[in-house]
Amino acid sequence: MKHFAKFAAAASMTLSMLAVMPVQAQEHSAEADVVQVEEVVVSARRAGLPIWTVRKGDEGVLILVGMIREVPRGFEWRNEALESAVRRVDRVLFSQDMRASPADILRILWRARTIVMLPDGQTLDQVIPAEDYQRLVPLMADERNETWRRTRPLMVAMDLVRGKAGEDGSRDPRVERVAERAARRAGIKTHSIGVVRGNELVDSLISSPPETQLPCLRAGMAAAEYGDRAMADRAEAWRNLDVRAVLASPFDAVMDECWPWGDPAVRGRMRTEWVNAISTAIADEGVTLAVAPIRTLGEAEGVLDQLVAAGYEIDGPDWKPVVEDAR
Repeated sequence: MKHFAKFAAAASMTLSMLAVMPVQAQEHSAEADVVQVEEVVVSARRAGLPIWTVRKGDEGVLILVGMIREVPRGFEWRNEALESAVRRVDRVLFSQDMRASPADILRILWRARTIVMLPDGQTLDQVIPAEDYQRLVPLMADERNETWRRTRPLMVAMDLVRGKAGEDGSRDPRVERVAERAARRAGIKTHSIGVVRGNELVDSLISSPPETQLPCLRAGMAAAEYGDRAMADRAEAWRNLDVRAVLASPFDAVMDECWPWGDPAVRGRMRTEWVNAISTAIADEGVTLAVAPIRTLGEAEGVLDQLVAAGYEIDGPDWKPVVEDAR
C-alpha cells in the first residue's frame, strides 16, 4: 500500500530533521548600540511576513513573526529583510525543539502497521461518524483499491492532502532557520521555549485511538474539497499579510490538527509555553524577536488573544475573524 513507504519516509524525516535550535550563550557587549524598535519593525516587515509588536507599559518590546511550515516549490519571501531585523535585536525565541533519536525512527518503522492500519479488523465506517464517512467516500472514489477503508484517519488525511490539496512537492520556507542563522552570525542570543522529545510523539502516534484522529481527518477532507490550490492560496495569503485568510485556510488547519504538531499534548503545551516565554522576555530590557507558528498566535484563544486579555498592547495585522452583523 502506498501509505507505508511514504509515511515511513515522512515520519523519519520529521523526527530526524526538525530543527534543534542551538542556544547561544554569547551576550551583547555593554557598548552595543541602543536598539531602535521602529527600525527593527520596519526591517522585519520588509520580509513580507505577518509581524506584531507586543508591549506593556514601560517594559521591553517583543516582535512576533508569524510563520508557516509548508509552501509550494518556487515560493519566495524576502529572507534578507528578516536577517537584517534579527541583527538589530537582543535575543530571538523559537518554538519547541523536537528532539529524536535513531531509536524513535526505528520504532516508527517497526510499528508501521499499527500506525497505519485500524486495529482488530475495524473499518473506517465503524470508527468515525456516519456523516463524516459519507463525506469521505466521494473523495476516495479514485483510489485503486479499498485498503483506505481499513486505514487510520490520520493516514487517510495525509493522502488526501498530498493528492488533492496541493501538498505534494511542498517545501519548508525555513523562517526559523533563516532567523537562527542570522542570530548565530551576529552573536545574538537564541532560545527555544521548550522541548518535545521524539519518544513522546512516537508514543502518542502508536497509542492514540483512531477516534482521536478525527479532527485531522476532517481538516484533511476540507483541504481536499478546497482543491489543489489549498496550499498555494494559504502561502499567498501569508505573504500578503492576510492573517485572517491564513487562519481560515483548510490547509493551515491540517498543519495544526495533524501529527506531529497537532498532537493534543504538544498543541496545549506550545500555547502555554509561548505566553510564558513572551511575558518573561518583555519583562527583560531590550527587544526580543520571536518566530512562532501563525495559528498558534492568531487562533481563537491563542497567544495573541491571551496577551490582549493579560493587558498587553498588540500592534500588527488583524487576526480575529470578521463577525457579520446578524441583524
